[in-house]
Amino acid sequence: MSDASRKTRFGPVTIEIDEDVASALPGPDRAPPVPDESDRPEGRAMTTAAVLAARKPSRLARWFWGLAGAILATVLAAAAWEFVTGLLAAYPMLGWAVAGLFGLFAFVVLAIAVKEIAAISRLGRLDALHRDAQAARDGGGLEAAQDVVARLETLYAGREDTSWGRSRLAERKGDVFDGEALLDLASRELLAPLDAAARREVEAAARQVAGVTALVPLSFADVAAALVSNLRMIRRVAEIYGGRSGTIGSWRLMRAVFTHLLATGAVAAGEDMIEPLLGGNVLAKLSRRFGEGMVNGALTARVGVAAMEVCRPLPFTPKERPSVRGLVGRSLTGLFDRKRDG
Repeated sequence: MSDASRKTRFGPVTIEIDEDVASALPGPDRAPPVPDESDRPEGRAMTTAAVLAARKPSRLARWFWGLAGAILATVLAAAAWEFVTGLLAAYPMLGWAVAGLFGLFAFVVLAIAVKEIAAISRLGRLDALHRDAQAARDGGGLEAAQDVVARLETLYAGREDTSWGRSRLAERKGDVFDGEALLDLASRELLAPLDAAARREVEAAARQVAGVTALVPLSFADVAAALVSNLRMIRRVAEIYGGRSGTIGSWRLMRAVFTHLLATGAVAAGEDMIEPLLGGNVLAKLSRRFGEGMVNGALTARVGVAAMEVCRPLPFTPKERPSVRGLVGRSLTGLFDRKRDG
C-alpha cells in the first residue's frame, strides 16, 4: 500500500457544517454559569443570633456600663427625692400621693430583683443536681443515686403533671439495688413526660423561625425573630424541667447554651441536616429564602436539644437523647407546602 493511500484512509476527516446549524450548536458563550457555593443557604440568621447571644462583653465594657448605671440610678434617685420633697412642701396631698407611687414602684423593683435571684437559684439547683447525677452514674454507687433521686422527688413534689410518675417511682425504687438502674428508672418514670413536652416546644420554635425566615424579606427581621424565638424556647424548656428562669436568668441560660454550641462547632448546618426531609439535593429544590428557613429551623432544633441537655436535672443516656434529625423531620416536613397551599 502506498504512502498516499495510507494518508487518505487514516488521515483527518473534515465535515463541513452549514452556518445555520453551527449557530444552533452550544458554544462556550452559552454554557450555564458555574454554581456559586456562597449562594447556598447557610442559616445566617441563626448563626448571627448565636454570635450575638454568646458574645461576652469585655471587662472594660462591664465596668463602663456598671458605673454608668450606678451614676444614672443616683441621679434619678436624687431628682425623685427633690421632686417629692418639693411637691410635699407646695402641695402636701399631691406630694403624699406621688410619694406613695414612688414607694410602690420601689417595692415592685425589689420584688423583681427577688424573683430574679430566686430564678437564678433554681437554675443553680438544676445544674448541681445534673452534675451530681452524672457523678453517680459514672460510679458513685447506689447511695449517691438514692440521694439524687430523693432530691429529684423533692424538686417535683408540688407538680400535678408528675404525680403519676412520682407514685410509680415510689412503688418501684425499693426493688432496685443498682445506682445506674435507679437513675434510669427515675428518668423513665419522672422525666419522660417532661421530655415530650420539651420536644414539642422545640418543634414549635423551629417551625416559627423557619416560617419567619422564609416569608419575611427584611434583612434583620429574621435575626430578631431567631433571637426572640430561641429565648422563649429556652425559657419554656427551663420551666418544663423546673427552672422557671426570669429575664436575666433566661439571657444567662441562652448565652450558656449558645456558647456551648459555638465552642463545639454545632452551630453549623449543611445539606445533610435537612436532606432526610425531602431526599436528594434539597437545596436545589428550594428557593434560597426557603432554604434559609429550613436551615434556620434545623439550627433552632439543635439549640433546643442543647437547652434540654443543659436544663434537664438528669443527664441523657445515649438512647434517651433526642435526635436532631427526628425533631427537624417532625417540625419542618411539609411546612412550606402548607404555607404555599394556604
